[in-house]
Amino acid sequence: MTAVEAGAGRLKEEADEPGWEVDPDDEWGVAVITTVGRQLKLRREAAGMRAAEFGRVVGYGEDMVYKIEGGKRIPRQEFLDKADEVLNAGGLIAAAWEDVKKVRYPKRVRELGKMEAKAVEIGLYECNIIPGLLQTPEHARALIRAAQPPYTPDDVERMVAARLARRSVFERDPAPSIHFVVEEAPLRRQIAGTVMWRQQLEHLLKMGRLNNVTLQVMPTNTEAHPGLDGRIELLKFPDGTAVGRADGLFNGRPVSDLKQLRVLELQYGTIRAQALPPRESSAFIERLLGET
Repeated sequence: MTAVEAGAGRLKEEADEPGWEVDPDDEWGVAVITTVGRQLKLRREAAGMRAAEFGRVVGYGEDMVYKIEGGKRIPRQEFLDKADEVLNAGGLIAAAWEDVKKVRYPKRVRELGKMEAKAVEIGLYECNIIPGLLQTPEHARALIRAAQPPYTPDDVERMVAARLARRSVFERDPAPSIHFVVEEAPLRRQIAGTVMWRQQLEHLLKMGRLNNVTLQVMPTNTEAHPGLDGRIELLKFPDGTAVGRADGLFNGRPVSDLKQLRVLELQYGTIRAQALPPRESSAFIERLLGET
């Protein structure tokens, strides 16, 4: 489809692309999108095109063009590709997607992904859901869609993509040591239907077989343990520093103070000791699969 053909239909407005607004509190994201927008505007003006004319050709309303150029909206990859073609930029505008996609995901998710990418050891306990790093795309999508108030379809896909992008931690070389403890209850919850639920359990078994991954199940009939207040996460880095967070401690804030970290490590260590060993955990999940 040519650029002219793309502009022949209805022009896209903000309502057509929800979830692509720039978060004003995301300083890095604002800087990237502002720079891309400024370069786009300069090239459009150098080509002698008005915003309305340019918008008709690429299939966007004039107001949307101004907001993208003004750093108020995150441009889609398709928009940048069309703009590159229309303005004869030789791939320079299209190449901006490499920078844009890094800030496409929410700031909180990006920061978590950055820390996981640097960690040499990751420990995670989840009590209500299967950890995001272990979720299949279908499972993640079903969980995100269940939120109230509901997210827009575009936001759902954005958040699913962000969650899946974090799985690159499993592909690192050298690989970090990753420990998971998951409660029995979320393993039994057939989210997205029986077929998808089975696929999720099979995925857990597959991930648990990785040399650098330890997966443990906490049976429902166990004694009380420190994780009943909620999620616990610990990340340790090559320089010996660490950061951790627990829903039930320190107001849920990330902490790096050694005294606070020792409390988190004590709680997480107790949880691991009470959970089923890895081999028994795999057998437990296999029994769940055998029940259907």
